[in-house]
Amino acid sequence: MLSRTRTGGTAAAGDDVPKAVFEVTAVLKGAAGVEEKQEIRTVIFGQEQVGDRFLVMGVGRPDVAWTTPMKVSDRAVEYLRQLDSLPEKGPERLAFFQDYLQDPEQVLSRDAYDEFAKAPYSEVKGLRDKMDRAQLLAWIKHPDTPLNRKRLYMVMLSVCGGADDLPMLEQLLRAEDRETRAGLDALVGSYLMLAGPRGMALVEDLFLKTRQAEYADTYAVIMALRFLGTETEAVPRPRILQGFYCLLDRPDLADLIIPDLARWEDWSQVERMVRLFKEADQNTKEVRVAIMNYLRMCPRPEAKERAEELAKIDPAAAKRAEIFFPLGGDNRAASVADAPAGPATQPGSPVPPDKTKPETSQ
Repeated sequence: MLSRTRTGGTAAAGDDVPKAVFEVTAVLKGAAGVEEKQEIRTVIFGQEQVGDRFLVMGVGRPDVAWTTPMKVSDRAVEYLRQLDSLPEKGPERLAFFQDYLQDPEQVLSRDAYDEFAKAPYSEVKGLRDKMDRAQLLAWIKHPDTPLNRKRLYMVMLSVCGGADDLPMLEQLLRAEDRETRAGLDALVGSYLMLAGPRGMALVEDLFLKTRQAEYADTYAVIMALRFLGTETEAVPRPRILQGFYCLLDRPDLADLIIPDLARWEDWSQVERMVRLFKEADQNTKEVRVAIMNYLRMCPRPEAKERAEELAKIDPAAAKRAEIFFPLGGDNRAASVADAPAGPATQPGSPVPPDKTKPETSQ
């Protein structure tokens, strides 16, 4: 709802915070219970001028709770008026918001970003022919581009980019400065989408095989590979699994990817799991729960025998696996892999939300 101030912010008797009277000038959504020229009273902060224009949202009926008014420009008003004419979803909708991603008015750029953040990856891919690759590269390279935006632009580059972009992405991957390679999950995802299976060797050498890789970096790479293996065919799943096998040589991190092997029904690592279980020490024993789950999920006869054998070695690990990760339902291996994660891990949502949009009833 658009409105203009009729009176400035004043605290009435009994009010703890100042409120102002607003005249409704346009109802953008949910017209029931409010009309143009109607006056409402709601909280306002600061000394605004009478006649200034604001966006006000409300929830609840019949007694509407109004949000704090947001001052809007004429450009923002025009932006808001166009929203109802857009398709409810799809690339054509995203095409509109793409033009506002770096808008100088923060309220517009933030809203446009959120549209991409909630869009399924398939819809982002559908925008390919309307993306401006040169502009995306400029935004990615600009030092003042916020991290969440840079992640989005790398996801978009993975859609419209090509082999010419690989040297730049490789340079970012090799950077020793953490700030330079920030948003590593999106960076790895973009690189592999463009490089394909041959790009896996570099990712493995930098982040999966070496014990010098920081935990946060390795975890980000796992998130990217999990997304690629679930949502795309850029890198065949068997090749991604080969990368995951590297972490079976790092017992302190192996529990992060063992559930993925079970989820993707890769039962080729039974004996390796048994060795990993037996070799676990005080610092890596937590991997035993993930291994027990893997063996419990595995349909091969030898897996059940191995699980019974290992349960005798560490009954507590076997018990935790049964209590906290019961089998059943959709037969997925529950673990930290099921926890909410970053951009390249949420099926259908390649980037994290920038803000939470309030639902409006008025």
